[in-house]
Amino acid sequence: MPKDSSIKHVLIIGSGPIVIGQACEFDYAGSQASRSLRDEGITVTLINSNPATIMTDPVTADHVYLLPLEKKSIIKILQDHPDIDCVLPTMGGQTALNLAIDCDKAGIWNKFNIRMIGVDIDAIETAENREKFKALMEKLGVGVCIGDTASSFLEGKEIAQEIGFPLVIRPSYTLGGSGGGFVERAEDFEKALVTGLQASPTHEVLIEQSITGWKEYELEVLRDSIGNMVVICSIENFDPMGIHTGDSITVAPAMTLPDTVYQELRNQAIKMMNGIGNFAGGCNVQFSVSPDNKTIIGIEINPRVSRSSALASKATGYPIAKVAAKLAIGYNLDEIPNSITGNTSAFFEPAIDYVIVKIPRWNFDKFKGSDKKLGLSMKSVGEVMGIGRNFQEALQKACQSLEIKRNGLGADGKELRDQEKILYSLANASWDRLFHIYDAFKLGISFRTIHDLTKIDKWFLKQIEELILLEGEIEKHTLENIPKDLMETAKKKGYSDRQIAHLLRCLESEVFNKRYKEMGIKRVYKLVDTCAAEFEAKTPYFYSTFGEENESIPSDRKKVVVLGSGPNRVGQGIEFDYSCVHGVLAAKECGYETIMINCNPETVSTDFDISDKLYFEPVFWEHIYEIILLENPVGVIVQLGGQTALKLAEKLDKLGIPILGTSYEALDLAEDRGRFSTLLKDNNVPYPEFGTIHSTDEALELCKTIGFPLLVRPSYVLGGQGMKIVINEKELEEHVVEVLRDIPNNEILLDHFLENAIEAEADAICDGENVYIIGIMQHIEPAGIHSGDSYAVLPPYNLGDFVMRQIESYTEKIALALRTVGLINIQFAIKNDKVYVIEANPRASRTVPFICKAYQEPYVNYAVKVMLGEKKVTDFVFNPTKKGYAIKEPVFSFHKFPNVNKELGPEMKSTGEAIYFIDDLMDDYFLKIYSERNLYLSR
Repeated sequence: MPKDSSIKHVLIIGSGPIVIGQACEFDYAGSQASRSLRDEGITVTLINSNPATIMTDPVTADHVYLLPLEKKSIIKILQDHPDIDCVLPTMGGQTALNLAIDCDKAGIWNKFNIRMIGVDIDAIETAENREKFKALMEKLGVGVCIGDTASSFLEGKEIAQEIGFPLVIRPSYTLGGSGGGFVERAEDFEKALVTGLQASPTHEVLIEQSITGWKEYELEVLRDSIGNMVVICSIENFDPMGIHTGDSITVAPAMTLPDTVYQELRNQAIKMMNGIGNFAGGCNVQFSVSPDNKTIIGIEINPRVSRSSALASKATGYPIAKVAAKLAIGYNLDEIPNSITGNTSAFFEPAIDYVIVKIPRWNFDKFKGSDKKLGLSMKSVGEVMGIGRNFQEALQKACQSLEIKRNGLGADGKELRDQEKILYSLANASWDRLFHIYDAFKLGISFRTIHDLTKIDKWFLKQIEELILLEGEIEKHTLENIPKDLMETAKKKGYSDRQIAHLLRCLESEVFNKRYKEMGIKRVYKLVDTCAAEFEAKTPYFYSTFGEENESIPSDRKKVVVLGSGPNRVGQGIEFDYSCVHGVLAAKECGYETIMINCNPETVSTDFDISDKLYFEPVFWEHIYEIILLENPVGVIVQLGGQTALKLAEKLDKLGIPILGTSYEALDLAEDRGRFSTLLKDNNVPYPEFGTIHSTDEALELCKTIGFPLLVRPSYVLGGQGMKIVINEKELEEHVVEVLRDIPNNEILLDHFLENAIEAEADAICDGENVYIIGIMQHIEPAGIHSGDSYAVLPPYNLGDFVMRQIESYTEKIALALRTVGLINIQFAIKNDKVYVIEANPRASRTVPFICKAYQEPYVNYAVKVMLGEKKVTDFVFNPTKKGYAIKEPVFSFHKFPNVNKELGPEMKSTGEAIYFIDDLMDDYFLKIYSERNLYLSR
């Protein structure tokens, strides 16, 4: 059936600010769906309150509303656009679904004659209501856990008494497993039950038998309106049942699943999708399988694109959200062309001849005192994906992508050797259990013990054990006498040159020269083609491996490499992906072939049709360098990918690889706290009294001169890592010891903390000669709270002309003194009408996307054209839309860490942000947050 020609204008509901449990995978889905519908000539209006994403950019939809995700916003949009005829709520995660249900119950869709497409309310209700889901599964003959639904404390206690312990509590309609958990002992039950009932918006919980330790699988399925279905991808959780899938290491395709069991899972998934309702679109189905592969239980079904949909799309090259949007407007699967091959339809199941490993990225270090044990409530803030020809290669590449100061899985001298701690970690999973499994094998702990404590499938454990045996072989050699076949084996199993250098007791550069130049062991690049090379792929989407034919043939066009921002984490989120995407689009406009390198499966930058060439690779030196050697670009853009890309600038500079835009020297000067303060002094720019130290003795001597309170600030850090306000010598010594333990040999800046100062920041574009300030934002909280955690107002709300002129003057001075070419962000503290400079970042900042959205101007596009030398600042006609005020609202995920105090200081803790527009300063919203500006200030 061709598309429904009556559909002319679709409203897409977004997912709101990034929180733990719902991140940028839904912005990827919404962006892709919007483009898919517009390709069909359909007008798209989009609502989302998140200013940091490409989704809320004019390039994505015809009309973008940056409004709170609530019913009155929907009513306003429908009044503004009476021609909207459909709403697509399946692309914005649980937030979008919940809002669509609220609007349905309030009669809004009926009143405005809006049809819901891509899903129906009954399907959502059945999937989300634990009791209805369980009843349907029993009716369909799908296995379920023994259990029942409770809507009161008394009911819960009665059910628990009937089932017995251990058991699991799952609240209805929650995000990322919030409020859920395992209860091992009767004495812990009452507290867990109250938590679950409170977490559920309907105050209902499912209480059922615990199947902790069983294997867990997911199937990503697409269905059209006449019942055709394709299973896009099977995903196996490395971690057994008991850990939320968002916190599990996952592998695609499933590695340990017998074909007969896979076929049964497939049959049951199709039965579940047919049984849940008549809808067209994407669906994620989760199963648990007993360790002996004899019993299958249906865990849940999500009748929408999910976190796993983004992973499955990037894993297979099959654009799930794009196809799901077309299914929602009436197409059947066989009527939609395959984007990768161009000459096959979407009605086929991808075949992949490689392995995918996803590893979550956590930020427990930002939440002091948090419970680090993983369970049913998701705690990770991002994820990485590694692609390899075998599991071990994909696993090592994923570990190299994490940016946690590891060079892969092991072989870097950072092994834990405490047997007691290792055994505890194996039994109580946290973010580092994978590394402790390696450590356990290395220490000689038995295979049986490791398996008994982790319940991880023996096949996976065997793969890690094999790595330990390989390392033992490598360590018998030196760089001079290591056999070529052993070197090649190590590379084929994903080992980095740094890991091999550690095992051979030499330098990384020596290993590179030996294997690349002398032995000729070089990376080759393979296509992600969805069909295991059965059909020719039209889309250049590559991953690296060793020892086979290279499928990435460089063109003779002028090329630019854009380094992505790696995994999301607190301090570096989706706003940098926004900048990277705009960087690619701007370079394309200037006639460059664009090459994106990134390893984050959630984002738009790793969509295969954004750049001319996508390399899904770790943003890790060795991988970057070999791509550059192959492609020979005119230069590399590092200032759009946050700290991830910036920290590679030094090596690029040393090897003479051109950095486009601001030079490495200037980037480094701004990161080096001491040298930057000297630059301010030389340019007569005020700054807090400061000094630099490298030891506690130096710190205790310097504090006598500067005086307390002091702000302790390490160099070269992300999101205020290690920053703290100290008020006496004891606190100073303790914190300096802590910083130097975490970041050895760091140069630490001590500067006098300006108490009760006002904080502001400016973003600007500079071409080395001319400066244009794109926006100045004033923070509502006092100085001392990280800019990423502050409410901030654009333009400033009570800085007088005298202060504004100082900010403008110092911004221009610093941008020119650093010889900035591109973007720069400068942060200020204002006390007694005197402006002090705190720091400068000559790169894309967290606030740039916010200013672009508020002023409706494509500043990143302009800045990239300046970086490329195609334009001067004076070539642009700036015409910002200025009406009222835009407020940046930080969003936190403290609900995931109930034991953590919500206190804010110089180290960033927010996971996302929203934008809120007001007409004047008497707005109730502004008055409320202004009155609370000192509430959470801490040290």
